[in-house]
Amino acid sequence: QVDVLESGGGFVQPGASLSLSCKVSITDFDLNRLAWYRQAPGKQRELVATIATGGQTTYAAFVEDRFTIFRHNGKKTLTLRMNNLRPEDTGVYYCNTVLADISWGQGTQVTVSS
Repeated sequence: QVDVLESGGGFVQPGASLSLSCKVSITDFDLNRLAWYRQAPGKQRELVATIATGGQTTYAAFVEDRFTIFRHNGKKTLTLRMNNLRPEDTGVYYCNTVLADISWGQGTQVTVSS
């Protein structure tokens, strides 16, 4: 059973934009505070952004107003819109709850390089 399915990654040049999507197949999607995480090569997985049930959002300091997280409760999807991408944004991006209490998906690879 796959609880999360991330998509939308790709290979882009610095300054480009990408929109990541995650389908979350849990029954209580709308009751969970959700998050995007990322893992760069050789580094620990880190939190990128969160969105509460009421839509309140938080972002890691490195985001610097470049990313926006959305949720669609009816479709059980989570989106991360990323603008002005930098090489240091390269990594595998994952979605989960803020407690990381559902099975991790395969993630979606984002590579930013000139």
